[in-house]
Amino acid sequence: MKNYYAVIMAGGIGSRFWPVSRTKLPKQFIDMMGTGKTLIQATYDRLQKIIPQENIFVATNESYAHLVHEQLPQLPQEQLILEPIMRNTAPCIAYASHKIQQRNPNAIMVIAPADHLIMEADVFIDDVMKGLKCAENNDWLITLGIKPARPDTGYGYIQYGKSATVPGFKKVKTFTEKPTLELAKTFLQSGDFLWNAGIFIWSAKSIIQAFQKYQTEMNEVFKEGTEIYNSDREAKFISGAFVRCVNISIDFAVMEKADNVYVLPADFGWSDLGTWASIYDLADKDYLGNVSSSSENVIAYDSSNCMIHAPDNKLIIIKGLHNFIVVQSDDTLMICPKDQEQGVKQIVADVKEKFGNKYT
Repeated sequence: MKNYYAVIMAGGIGSRFWPVSRTKLPKQFIDMMGTGKTLIQATYDRLQKIIPQENIFVATNESYAHLVHEQLPQLPQEQLILEPIMRNTAPCIAYASHKIQQRNPNAIMVIAPADHLIMEADVFIDDVMKGLKCAENNDWLITLGIKPARPDTGYGYIQYGKSATVPGFKKVKTFTEKPTLELAKTFLQSGDFLWNAGIFIWSAKSIIQAFQKYQTEMNEVFKEGTEIYNSDREAKFISGAFVRCVNISIDFAVMEKADNVYVLPADFGWSDLGTWASIYDLADKDYLGNVSSSSENVIAYDSSNCMIHAPDNKLIIIKGLHNFIVVQSDDTLMICPKDQEQGVKQIVADVKEKFGNKYT
């Protein structure tokens, strides 16, 4: 396993979980499910079962370095991949790939978001191992696709075609960004679509070749640092490199263009925990369908199917509410119909425009 590496992507701000997730403390550093571990800690624990500790890297914004050190004190500084500015996933993955290849030209990498929930860790580990072994022997860009449970408009979709030469893997035909409900229903009926989980597996060599082909300018930027990576000059080089990169996701930059993309259909109890409703769907409910972060400090009268989240030192009383999200943080209260929570991102933007960074 010495050639196996993991990069945990932990740079997002999780605005849809506002007002609990804030710019200074985004959701990956919060125990969103009440398990006793933050999401990034749970992700690290899963991956260290198959990846040597010295080969696990965390990619995040410079401003979150102290949070990573607090929550993963076992992670050495040299295994932090720090982004000076936010430029989406493609520049970050290009940086990580060049840095890791400089350490080990034979590196096989799994890229995993820090803020996803995985209920069946053993199944996840088995699937990642299948991907790692496959990537050792094939020049493939592999993604894990989740078997869809419903026609969800909040996820991207992967359409697959014929079976690959390696059992279980499928050739990817198309990627589709978040579809309309009608299109999502059509996807499910067709039976050849999967949710895009944003979990990737490939050799450092294969992904760098793909960057060279489809994002030549970006790849050349990070190629310039080959002699600098893993030295005390790396941070200064990267601060200049990121400014030269476009803001683009790995899906748009590479995956939707490449012709050597394969998917492994998977089912390990996955959720991207993208919204409060996703936590509601996964959590235990009372006999009226209500979910609360603490049964001790929430009293509900004539209310059903509500998601209620509050700090332990706050008393929340609701009456006559049905299908609502009620979220209290130390300085902010949000009450929102569940079917309108996709608007939370816009709410955060409006709050920021009116109050600056005070509440965001």
